Amino acid sequence: MEFTIHHQVLLSAFGLAVIMGAVANKTNFCTMGAVSDWVNMDDTGRLRAWLLAIAVALLGVTILEATGKAIIGTSTFPPYRTANFAWLRYLLGGLLFGVGMVLASGCGNKTLVRIGGGNLKSLVVLAIAGAAAYVMQWTDFYDAAFGGMVSATSINLAPRGFTSQALGDLIGVGNTIAGAVVAIVLIGYAFASKDFRENKDNILGGVVIGLVIIGGWYLTGSEMGTQWKEYADFADTKPLRVETQSYTFISAMGDTARYLMSPTDTSLVNFGIMALTGVIVGSLLWSLLSRSFRIEWFASAGDFGNHAVGAVLMGIGGVLSMGCTVGQAITGISTLALGSILTFAAIVAGAAAMMKYQYWQMMREA
Repeated sequence: MEFTIHHQVLLSAFGLAVIMGAVANKTNFCTMGAVSDWVNMDDTGRLRAWLLAIAVALLGVTILEATGKAIIGTSTFPPYRTANFAWLRYLLGGLLFGVGMVLASGCGNKTLVRIGGGNLKSLVVLAIAGAAAYVMQWTDFYDAAFGGMVSATSINLAPRGFTSQALGDLIGVGNTIAGAVVAIVLIGYAFASKDFRENKDNILGGVVIGLVIIGGWYLTGSEMGTQWKEYADFADTKPLRVETQSYTFISAMGDTARYLMSPTDTSLVNFGIMALTGVIVGSLLWSLLSRSFRIEWFASAGDFGNHAVGAVLMGIGGVLSMGCTVGQAITGISTLALGSILTFAAIVAGAAAMMKYQYWQMMREA
């Protein structure tokens, strides 16, 4: 079989994801854990690591675009910078995802990391979230359940003179200046904490995750990405999702479910599926090297029920909001998309509210 530019991009995406999975496992990089530490213990260490990842990714995208090394633009998957500002979609999807990730004991990326560490509960979460995402992406369910509401509440920015919802475009200073300023502020906040500065794992996790997101954008938005798209245009069977993109995991779960229905159709193997697989492999490698691999199963029927409901909410909410705690809150914000910022805030709010409810319920039953 000929080794094409398509294979090169997919294998590169897989390799970067392996690094992401290994580092996320080693450093315990966890966005749900970040919210939990902050809400329950007033510990902002992992939250600062998350913000550092956002800052690194944002700074990288800013440099790539300013130097012409990659073109991100408005035609990405998902369409982060679209001029169609679907504010209710971002808010509702983010809230559902935030609640779901608490019930399911982790976001999309953390679910994959846990699977690599031997957690069979997370394998069930992946299967259920993947099925829910598949229904949202590849059936008429989204249009029937959400299409009318999203269309009715979306704001078209184009008639108002804006070609994108990127923050720099909206405020008129350009994305280079806006990206640099926001990134510097986030980095400053992260390193303002002495505890954070002394925690090498938090710093390593934030920096590496951010660099992997940059790598994804470079792969698909650079000259290599242009060649990849040209290859797809002339392929006998066009591969799925050959677009400028970086790492996001809920849509990848839905695409994986679709591929498993037709495993002989290799045109369905895309960037997201390779990313999903890579994170699991990377986490598995680290768990074996560190001897931390542990099989874990549900403690009770109630435990299973919580994870199942959480997985459904993550699958539906993640597709509705067009991304997860990595896909929107890091990859999306690296484009300065206003919708990504709104989704990030909604995910944190949904997760925090669910944690507060669980604490209230626990105290009432005590």
